[in-house]
Amino acid sequence: MPPKQVPSQRIQGVALDMDGLLFDTERIYYQVGDVVLQRRGHRFSNELQTRMMGRVGVSAISEMINFHDLTDEPLALLEESNDVYRELLLDLLRPMPALAEFISQLSQSGLPFGVATSSQRQFVDMILPTTDWHDKLAFILTGDDVTNGKPHPEMYLKAADALQIEPQRMLVLEDSGNGAAAAMAAGAITVAVPNEHTRDQAFSGAALIADSLADPRLWAMLSESSPLPKSNPA
Repeated sequence: MPPKQVPSQRIQGVALDMDGLLFDTERIYYQVGDVVLQRRGHRFSNELQTRMMGRVGVSAISEMINFHDLTDEPLALLEESNDVYRELLLDLLRPMPALAEFISQLSQSGLPFGVATSSQRQFVDMILPTTDWHDKLAFILTGDDVTNGKPHPEMYLKAADALQIEPQRMLVLEDSGNGAAAAMAAGAITVAVPNEHTRDQAFSGAALIADSLADPRLWAMLSESSPLPKSNPA
């Protein structure tokens, strides 16, 4: 079934997920999960990663504990995972394909945009300063800023508030089923950009399932929504 056609001129701001959409961190999370679980006689898996995606901190770790019937306390296991992730992050971090070109296109559109990620702020503060566009962000929301993680809509309702627009006039880009569900539950115009870890997840109801950040259909949504230039007074 083709994606729903959404009048993109309604878009007044953009919210971007980070992990798996802007940066290939899902690969790092997978490695972290595997290191932690191997210490306990288990291995990480795509099924577990899908369950954890978009969830915040203890909620994500609780999925791991329940999945493998671990006896660890969630906070202790989260801190152990954080230590491994912190050691690997900057050495293994890399942008998703066409990220620079997409950000350039988004900046040219004139639409305000920000990041809404389930990652902890300590890691967001490590990642975003590696870019040359972090100072263009209208807002940065992290997992530390919400009570309910994705697929709950709280993150994207707060993103709309940060942009000072109605959720229905906000474009959200997400790579995961949980994230897309959160955006759609908030009422946002949702574009899924699946990656190798999420391409088999459900994105029912998305306005568009893009091939990548370079998808011309996505770029068209941005250009068609660009604010009209102000006319000079006569």
